Amino acid sequence: MTTYYGLYGQKVQYLASDPTDVQTGQVWYNSTSAVLKVRAVSTVNSFASGGSLGTGRYALSGTGPQTATLGFGGYNGTSYLANTELYDGTSWTAGGVLATARGYVGKAGTQAAALAMGGSITPNPYGVVTVESWGGSSWTAGTNLPSARSIGFSCGTQTAALFSSGTGGSAPVTTQTDLWNGSSWTTGGAMNTGRSGGGTAGNQTSALAFSGNSGPGNGSATESWNGSSWTTVASMNTARQAATGGFGSSNTAAVCASGFVGPGGTNTTATELWNGTSWTTNPTGVASSRRWLAGAGSENSGIVFGGNPPASGTTATEEWSGIVAATKTVTVT
Repeated sequence: MTTYYGLYGQKVQYLASDPTDVQTGQVWYNSTSAVLKVRAVSTVNSFASGGSLGTGRYALSGTGPQTATLGFGGYNGTSYLANTELYDGTSWTAGGVLATARGYVGKAGTQAAALAMGGSITPNPYGVVTVESWGGSSWTAGTNLPSARSIGFSCGTQTAALFSSGTGGSAPVTTQTDLWNGSSWTTGGAMNTGRSGGGTAGNQTSALAFSGNSGPGNGSATESWNGSSWTTVASMNTARQAATGGFGSSNTAAVCASGFVGPGGTNTTATELWNGTSWTTNPTGVASSRRWLAGAGSENSGIVFGGNPPASGTTATEEWSGIVAATKTVTVT
């Protein structure tokens, strides 16, 4: 007769309280509450309203975890902004301003140590080389990008950042990848499909670039970065651009939220999940469909904020809860 012990090689423990170092799939009996329990995977996968930004805007950037996010830059329909705000998991507070007001800016790092790379300014909407470094309370001048860039794919830390593709110069889309080591920039492997206005997840050695404008229309292309080169992998289910509300921890785990689809540029609420092999459409999307929103965090605990509409930019913030482990009671009937 097949038993749990025979299948998994361990007995069901008889304990007075729930264990602290518990693994997914582990089963135990809690003698105090007189119930059988199991550590299972709970699929939440949904967005919920968070604290509103102090300044409504779109084309802004965000980096850091959900409970300690840094948001900066953006556009209010009239002017590029230098505003910086910090999120503590509940509310946003104002921080030091960028020296150069800009939108569509590359991002890397945390709420305590970050980079703002390139972006669009007035009167140059197609990219600048300007880099600024955030020390937790203020921005200082950094080492410029090798070439002007805006609306690219970016991720990493303050001392190990990646900036790839995007628009450059007088608007052509580039495939160039630049890598920052904390003191200088070097050129890495080129992206296979040059584009702009997509989402990024991961870090300098394991990243994912997805969606974006790759020429005529919106893109579904997805590429995986291994630290030295990009590889084309499975396409998204919904081709889109301006879905900068992308986030995730590596090239095997990512979330893409919102953006716009179709020739007419209709905003979508569609959210897709990447598992390292393919994209799956999540049953629920963002509550407020928008374009040019910012995203940060991990596949299990992320955040999206800002975006358009309205034309002046929204203050809306939504928090993502993904697949998490949870202790559950086993019901026997």
